[in-house]
Amino acid sequence: MHAAKVTRALSVLAGVFVVTLAAAPAMAQPASRTPFRDCPDCPEMVMLPGGTFSMGVPAIEEEREGVPADVRGRSSPQMRVVIAPGLAMGARAISRGEFAAYVAETGFEPGTGCWTFVNNGASYEYLEQPGLSWRDPGFPQTDDHPVVCVTWEDANNYAAWLSRKAGRRYRLPSEAEWEFAARAGTSSARFWGDSNTIACQFGNVADLTLASALNLDRRPAFTFRCTDNFVYTAPGGSFRPNAFGLYDMLGNVWQWAQDCLNPSLEGQPANGTARLTGDCSTRAMRGGSWSHLPWYVRAGNRVRGGATDRFSFAGFRLVRDR
Repeated sequence: MHAAKVTRALSVLAGVFVVTLAAAPAMAQPASRTPFRDCPDCPEMVMLPGGTFSMGVPAIEEEREGVPADVRGRSSPQMRVVIAPGLAMGARAISRGEFAAYVAETGFEPGTGCWTFVNNGASYEYLEQPGLSWRDPGFPQTDDHPVVCVTWEDANNYAAWLSRKAGRRYRLPSEAEWEFAARAGTSSARFWGDSNTIACQFGNVADLTLASALNLDRRPAFTFRCTDNFVYTAPGGSFRPNAFGLYDMLGNVWQWAQDCLNPSLEGQPANGTARLTGDCSTRAMRGGSWSHLPWYVRAGNRVRGGATDRFSFAGFRLVRDR
């Protein structure tokens, strides 16, 4: 059994550390967990605190999590990043219903063709299926599930439409903003700690439910040791939030970020803004999904997808600028 095979779909950029840093954030002001909306069609948002955190992961984390040797060293060097106060983030990933409202109002219809999870009972593989789309990702969804099979460009178009409606600037988060929000004051691999056995309280992950339904490998390297009762996507907010009041920051669907492809954190802006140099035909994706091996589903793990590709295991959430 091998780790997930991806035929062009994702370029895995898991991390390793160079210099170990104290990782506990020093908050500049408290977060408000009271959600709000700027307009009826706007997603529910939560204000984030400002603060300083250590972006990236230490080598011991990747060793413990069983990250394949050939993809280590991509979340290094660990570095101090400052996130200014005043940023709001979606409490959940953009839902299928929210995206449908955008399509209905604008008449824009995203294209078809979506990378999806397939297996033969003995391997994990991702292949592009030409007939799939956000309306039919290959499994049933309702309006409260996260939208999938949308490109990075589709996500930005949605954000521009929402900005016009709300009169405030909405956009994809930078990698640093996303990781700060996902960690929510923690320095462990996941915001609930390093345990694989309690993951299903906090996220829709590759668990024993998925393994049973699709006849997958049940060993710990391939499956979280718990049952979340969802095979594919789950409705947003089905699990416990992190300390910032954000749901599904890990698991359910990968989430697009602004940043361009770079092989490490070397040169990453220390003020939390997106890194917009490098290979911008590929963009950051964060958080893991319902179908990915446990080592993928970590706050500091970094992967990339082609900006024009669609994935049945990837969607997006937005931030509202200061």
